[in-house]
Amino acid sequence: MVLQETLSLFSWLDAAALALLFVAWFGIGWRIEHPMHDRESISNMMGTYRQDWMREMVTRQPRIFDSAILDSLRQGTIFFASSSMIAIGGGLALIGNPEPLRDVATDLTLGQAPELVWEIKILLILFFLTSAFLKFVWSHRQFGYCAVLMASVPNDPEDPRTYPRAQKAAEINILASRSFNRGMRSIYFSLSAVGWLAGPLGLIIGTLAVLFVIWRREFASHSRDVIRRDDLDPASPEPRAKLTE
Repeated sequence: MVLQETLSLFSWLDAAALALLFVAWFGIGWRIEHPMHDRESISNMMGTYRQDWMREMVTRQPRIFDSAILDSLRQGTIFFASSSMIAIGGGLALIGNPEPLRDVATDLTLGQAPELVWEIKILLILFFLTSAFLKFVWSHRQFGYCAVLMASVPNDPEDPRTYPRAQKAAEINILASRSFNRGMRSIYFSLSAVGWLAGPLGLIIGTLAVLFVIWRREFASHSRDVIRRDDLDPASPEPRAKLTE
């Protein structure tokens, strides 16, 4: 009975907007990680460079440069994990104190909505933030595993264990990057969820806007064009090319 009363607070447009949000979240993630052969995502293309990185590491002495890069990647995961945790704490505080919810409702001229509606909308934002936090933490762990594997790669290129271990390090590095990218997408879609505070149309517009931004950066950005360019292509880029991403 309580569930029916809660559902009655939302319209069919709210349900459609929520469905669009989750379909977009899962859909764009699947497309990025399983791209069409003729339209590879920038995240997938970077996997090739990560493998090249680990192969080049074998003959690079000392490996301070490699450890510095990996440390930078781990620091990025720590930053976003900490930011997500702070945002989660703010959201929980907002649910625990309903007064700000009333203020938001008044500012958006939707003061007639019950507090439960606003709490559920805040919970949706917290869902994506929590998902992002867990993915960033796991990414940090995976980069740690990668660091151990990198340290275990023998210095002698002739050692039969050298390149197999370098390949293992590359694969773990790619998995860590995938977890990090999933966390970033959760952050993006948490911003879409904020649009629900303005109603179902706000959620729909926010979802479509975030979907467009992610699609463009993964499949249609200038950065992607640079990365996919053949290294042996004799044609040089324009000297004053406008960088948009």
